[in-house]
Amino acid sequence: MNKIAIVGASGMVGRNFIKILETRKFPVDEIFLFASGRSAGQKIKFCGKDITIEELTPSVFENRGIQYALFGVSNELSKKYAPIAVEAGCIVIDNSSAWRMETDIPLIVPEVNGEDIILMNRGIIANPNCCAAPAVVALKPLQKTFGLKRLVISTYQSVSGAGVGGMEDLENTANGKAPNQFQHPIAFNLIPHIDRFHADGYTGEEKKLMAEIRKMLHQPELPVTATCVRVPVKIGHSLSINVTLNEAFKLEDIRQMLSKSLGVVLSDDPLNNIYPMPITAEGTDSVFVGRIRRDDSLPNSLNMWISCDNTRKGAALNAVQILELIVKKAS
Repeated sequence: MNKIAIVGASGMVGRNFIKILETRKFPVDEIFLFASGRSAGQKIKFCGKDITIEELTPSVFENRGIQYALFGVSNELSKKYAPIAVEAGCIVIDNSSAWRMETDIPLIVPEVNGEDIILMNRGIIANPNCCAAPAVVALKPLQKTFGLKRLVISTYQSVSGAGVGGMEDLENTANGKAPNQFQHPIAFNLIPHIDRFHADGYTGEEKKLMAEIRKMLHQPELPVTATCVRVPVKIGHSLSINVTLNEAFKLEDIRQMLSKSLGVVLSDDPLNNIYPMPITAEGTDSVFVGRIRRDDSLPNSLNMWISCDNTRKGAALNAVQILELIVKKAS
């Protein structure tokens, strides 16, 4: 029997956990929904049944036989409650950044490094950053065949990455109101500022992206630099990645390789206006890759453009895929 808990069930990620479990027909025998006291008592439908949200407290995991818990809460709440859930017998899959860079906690994208699940010895698996996940899905095939020498990444991240408050800021600032979530109006604007700035000029988001890519690709010394930008798009993150490979390549080989890669949709016919865009990635589970072209300024280098639904592959979907992988390995 699969008994599942959703922690943070009333939030955007939590609701997507529920929806994706339902649409992927994951075999759930019993589901528990936990959130803050403000949401306790609300009902959310799952497979046609109304499930009541319970207040998240240290005792909610006790004596209920919950096997798996999907966490969609803040770093602080994850740090507090994930160990409690593990102590009660749960395997925790956590969407926050709280555990991602712990050396003894695996950071997983199933298509890329699913085998790292065997490294789980604290009962917690981390779900990666919303841009790191699609990046490694596209990069892994190139690494496997040609080797990676250097990455330059620019991200164009939708307001949904900042939750409901980000979505509201886009609408409000488009109507002339002052921003509440972001540092500046996001409507008709770009903000090169996600997370706090560090002394070296990089933001926390940029540092997370660089570190997580290295960890998941098992290449800790890989030179990576990143710039992360918030854009006035509701849903869907995009990335521009400049890749220097260790070996020479043919562009057609790159395209063919990506077209056959798990989780990738090749969308690369620019003469017919076909390329990845957040508007076409929204609501889908794939990482769309296109605008593949050689960078003649450096040997063995190319550029590519990526779009994906950050609320799915960049968050809830990847966590559910991790859960599916765990259950499959356990069966």
